Amino acid sequence: MQTQSPIKELKKALRLEALARRDALPADYRSNASLQIAGHGISAISFAPGEIISGFWPIRSEVDLRPLLFALRDRGARLCLPVIIDKQTIVFRELLQDMPMIETGFGTSGPHEDAPVVDPTFMLVPLAAFDERGHRIGYGAGYYDRAIARLQNLDINPRLIGTAFDCQKVEIVPDEPHDVPLEAILTESGLHSFGSIDKAN
Repeated sequence: MQTQSPIKELKKALRLEALARRDALPADYRSNASLQIAGHGISAISFAPGEIISGFWPIRSEVDLRPLLFALRDRGARLCLPVIIDKQTIVFRELLQDMPMIETGFGTSGPHEDAPVVDPTFMLVPLAAFDERGHRIGYGAGYYDRAIARLQNLDINPRLIGTAFDCQKVEIVPDEPHDVPLEAILTESGLHSFGSIDKAN
């Protein structure tokens, strides 16, 4: 039986610990913090008119990005959500106001299959844990790592902003060569930049 590498074992432990802290947050705290996150994002995030921004519908105890996403749409963004199409791949379907939402696997929801598939240039990324350098730990399936790599192969280098609660921060994420650091992290305490966040007006 093949054993996991020490880095993957450490990532797994950090993931479980951070998610346990997130799960322990009271529901009213998560709701209020999600509204704070929306407020910080609305005031601090810049993007080009018509830019395609990916977000996600919340599952379990995740940040609820819907208030932020709808505000970004009101400011001219095109929105899309990830959809799992097989055990290895996600694609991004455009979130259109007249398109129904459907279950898309693993407790997630996304636009109906008739919605256009698009390539985001700006991604609001879910995560389990993050550190002050901008490295993240995902949920372990690697969907976003592969999606980002696919976009880069198309010469698209999407802006990556992680979204999480402050309690998900860890001292250090053990990074691997394929890991792509975040540009910033958006939490209830604000938008914390690891690089330039003001690339478009």
